Amino acid sequence: MKARESGMPEEDYWSSFFDADCILAKLGCALRGDEHIAEFGSGYGTFTLPAARRTTGIVHAIDIEPELIGKLEDKAESEGIRNIRASMRDFVEEGSGLPAGSLDHVMLFNILHLEDPVRLLVESLRILKPGATASVIHWKHDAATPRGPSMEIRPRPDDCRAWAEAAGFHFVRHQDLSECCDYHYGMILNAAR
Repeated sequence: MKARESGMPEEDYWSSFFDADCILAKLGCALRGDEHIAEFGSGYGTFTLPAARRTTGIVHAIDIEPELIGKLEDKAESEGIRNIRASMRDFVEEGSGLPAGSLDHVMLFNILHLEDPVRLLVESLRILKPGATASVIHWKHDAATPRGPSMEIRPRPDDCRAWAEAAGFHFVRHQDLSECCDYHYGMILNAAR
């Protein structure tokens, strides 16, 4: 099942909205340098590739679009990045297919507008080690943003926090991303058990 309003714009336009390295640093992704990471809805690899450069661990890139998975694999190969495991999967319906308690970080970027965000957050918590982290970014709830899902389904930060807590996450903090991108907010969650 594709997330509602999940169409991707042209890649250069999409990438112009983010300083991916800045976002990953602000959200604490791959701080140690050996973390195993998953990204749900990896798209063009905007965040997958920089995350893979920041860690020696495996980065699991999961997306429902086979052409995007193919493009990501081609980019990783051309850049000599060998620690990405890309898989075409309907993670909303089927889960991630990853072992429980196996990851250090999960990236949930521009994805929580899907129909059942708690279900995805529950799956994210399942695959994280106890005490590991998840990071969320999403489009600000502002009609002036140049992209993003419609206002009717675009989550506010408080929505994401409530869903995360309902799934069993511990909310750590909201993260100011204004140095990294103009149209997004961020938050960090902990898989405290």
